[in-house]
Amino acid sequence: MSLLSPSRRHRADVTGQTARESRGLARSVRLFRLFLAEQSDPERFYGSLAEDTAQQVAEYCELRGRTVVDVGGGGGWFTTAFRALGANCYLFEPDHNELHSRKTTPAGAVIADGYWLPVRDGAADVVFSSNVLEHVRDPMGLIEEMIRATRPGGLVYLAYTNWYSPWGGHEMSPWHYLGPGFAERRYIKRYQRKPKNQYGVSLFPLHIGPVLRALQARTDIEVVAARPRYYPRWCGFLVRLPGLREVVTWNLMLILRRSG
Repeated sequence: MSLLSPSRRHRADVTGQTARESRGLARSVRLFRLFLAEQSDPERFYGSLAEDTAQQVAEYCELRGRTVVDVGGGGGWFTTAFRALGANCYLFEPDHNELHSRKTTPAGAVIADGYWLPVRDGAADVVFSSNVLEHVRDPMGLIEEMIRATRPGGLVYLAYTNWYSPWGGHEMSPWHYLGPGFAERRYIKRYQRKPKNQYGVSLFPLHIGPVLRALQARTDIEVVAARPRYYPRWCGFLVRLPGLREVVTWNLMLILRRSG
């Protein structure tokens, strides 16, 4: 027998349903609709994505009062979202133009290279990067540095767009399936300018299988979660399907825990 009154029980049911929807298909549909507005309304898209991502991290650890390092966080959307949840978040961004791409830049943001974070060993409770790995020449080197900055028991959050996903070529997608050279030529012909992300310069092919195998072989971390970032939680099985996962995942989310 429930101890809640009918009205309170109804509110609890609605709250539970809302929470389930926020993690389920309704969330995926909402994110996809926002994604369509990335170019026309980037502030809305990245602000909403940052809030969603901070909530993802909050499912794995308490954020209030914790130290979060945002690696390559651009204009600071993610830093703002983490701070809204009570975290002490510090933004390190290597590109001056990206850091100052918005009207306001989060206080305390620093121009810094993700390979050499100005953070002492084990200083952070959470070290975070969103869609950075595919833009660096040495993704495992960046991961190494993120692990170094994480305290034992702390978390590393990684999310990146894998090359064979529908958005692997970023603004050149889906023509990257026909080769990066073709995709870039087509983009230039259509828009009369070079794409923001140039293959081999600021965009590199990154895959799921090799990254997972490299991380699972390490003894200083535990892979807590590996699943498609934007899909419902039950779609996590896709990451366990070699070959298919490279195409259907779209964007991989990894939660790593630093070992003691």
